[in-house]
Amino acid sequence: MDSSSRRASLLFATAVVACGQGLHSVGNIFNPQATPAKSAYNVSILMLAICAAIFVVVAGFLTFTIVRYRSPKNGDSREPAQVYGSNRIEIAWTVIPVLIVLVLTMATARAVVEVQNRRMPADALQVTVIGHQWWWEIRYPSLGIVTANEMHVPLSTAAKAAPAFLTLDSADVAHSFWVPQLSGKTDLIPGHINKMWIDPQQEGTFLGNCAE
Repeated sequence: MDSSSRRASLLFATAVVACGQGLHSVGNIFNPQATPAKSAYNVSILMLAICAAIFVVVAGFLTFTIVRYRSPKNGDSREPAQVYGSNRIEIAWTVIPVLIVLVLTMATARAVVEVQNRRMPADALQVTVIGHQWWWEIRYPSLGIVTANEMHVPLSTAAKAAPAFLTLDSADVAHSFWVPQLSGKTDLIPGHINKMWIDPQQEGTFLGNCAE
C-alpha cells in the first residue's frame, strides 16, 4: 500500500457509543498518535511531574516529622518548641502554589491555542459527525458517503500533513466525541456546532467512544 492511499480507521463500537452502555477499551492517552493528542499529553506529563514533586516534598516532610518528633523511649513527654507564626513559611506556601497554577495555566493555554488555531488546508478532508442515541453518523459531504460508527481519514506523514477537520453536531441529546489517541474530548450539543481536527500519524484502528 503506497503512502498516498494509507488510511487510519476510527472505530466506534455501538456499546461504547451508547454513553456507558458497555465496558470497552478506550485507548491509551499516554500513547498519542496525532498532534492534538500530543499537545494534551505534554500538558498531562507536566502536571503529573509537578504533582509528583509536591507529593515527594510533602511525604518527605511528613516522614521527617513523624520520625524526628516521635515519642522518646525514655518517657519524656515534653512538647517540642511550638511555632505560632512564620512570615517566611506563609509567604512560601502562598507564592509557590500561585507560581504552579500560573505555569500550568500558561502551558494549557498554549496547547489550546495551538490546537484551536490550526488553519484548514484547501485540500483537507471534511467530515461531519452526528451523535445519535445510540450510534455515530459519519458523513463525507465532498464524497457523498455516509457510514455508521466507523470513520476513515488520511494518514499524516512527515513529508505531507493531511489533517481531517470534523464538524460535530447532535441529533438528540448531548454527546462527547473522544478518540483518546488522536484528540481530547469535544462535546456535541443539540443546536450548537463544534469543530475539531485530527491528523493520525500511524496507520491502524483507533477506538473512540462517547464520554458524556
